[in-house]
Amino acid sequence: MSLNIYRIPCQSTKKFFLNGLPNTKTIKCISTTCIINSKNETTYKIPKPIVYIPKAADIVKQAPKSIQPYLYLMRIDKPIGTWLLYWPCTWSIALATPAGELPSLYMLSLFGAGALFMRSAGCIINDLWDKDFDKKVERTKTRPLAAGDLTNKQAITLLGGLLSASLGILLQLNWLSVAVGASSMALVIGYPLAKRYTYWPQFILGATLNWGVLISGCHIYVVVIFSGLTFNYGAILGYISIANKIPLATIIPLYVAAINWTLVYDTIYAHQDKKDDIMIGVKSTALKFGDNTKVWLSGFSAITMSGLTLSGFMADQTWPYYLALCATSAHLGWQIGTVNINDGNDCWRKFKSNHYLGALLFTGIVLGNLVKEKKEEKL
Repeated sequence: MSLNIYRIPCQSTKKFFLNGLPNTKTIKCISTTCIINSKNETTYKIPKPIVYIPKAADIVKQAPKSIQPYLYLMRIDKPIGTWLLYWPCTWSIALATPAGELPSLYMLSLFGAGALFMRSAGCIINDLWDKDFDKKVERTKTRPLAAGDLTNKQAITLLGGLLSASLGILLQLNWLSVAVGASSMALVIGYPLAKRYTYWPQFILGATLNWGVLISGCHIYVVVIFSGLTFNYGAILGYISIANKIPLATIIPLYVAAINWTLVYDTIYAHQDKKDDIMIGVKSTALKFGDNTKVWLSGFSAITMSGLTLSGFMADQTWPYYLALCATSAHLGWQIGTVNINDGNDCWRKFKSNHYLGALLFTGIVLGNLVKEKKEEKL
């Protein structure tokens, strides 16, 4: 029996409920397969519709109207900021984890929740300071405070709740971590003001976002080897030394690397608003560097890679880590080489791509730790 197979346009559509969300989605089939056998009997095979995975922005849009302004104020629709705050914490947790062990899922979850709450709190503080500026900038004029969807009192109430939740998470850690975490509030509050007085607010942001490198490292060493730890001048930097090792030699290069990584991606981000920033008198590295931006970004990337290499060396990392560093370097090179600093959409795409860079490096640290154990067993 012979078969003749044809592909014809699909005229029908399929409607279905999307992961419990109250609305329906309509998706057209790309094509329908028409099969005609020797008896002129025709059958049709309609392919399944493409599965649609809702994005954070879609989930916020489906939320009750009364809470949508609060979700937008917290930037729930744009989770990239939370990820960029979270990844440096995971790097430090993974580096501080004993050889041959996976990072603590409990600790990763704890810092994940903390990253969400503190990033949201930071956004609210930023919007409270910048409400009048935001009204004049095309990209930010629809933010809840700038648009008048929420009052300052409502925002401060939400801020209090988020800071209380963050404190609850912080209190799950050791006392040194609590001290280091609490000290970061000065940076969180001061960052929005920096752009009024300096062209380097991105440096302040980098110091703030990557504070978790210090906190997570403090806690992991206390949890894993509580009886063997000694505190050094980590009262200032918030880290801990272990017998015959100086964790500062690992954590300081990591912290410097993370700050310079932030200078790369947030300078790219700042190029979205440079025309509005000039108009309203706000400063940024994007304005400071101008047409020389890519030269500066290359320098920051070189410092980032040097810091990560030194940190890995001091932590006795193995080949998977250095393989991840090669991929990280290539990713940074791709960003800098291809970004169009005069195209806001391209700047946003490159900025968001740093989520994958953070995940890549975390994976390299974890795999490097596992290989390290295998080598030690052979010795």
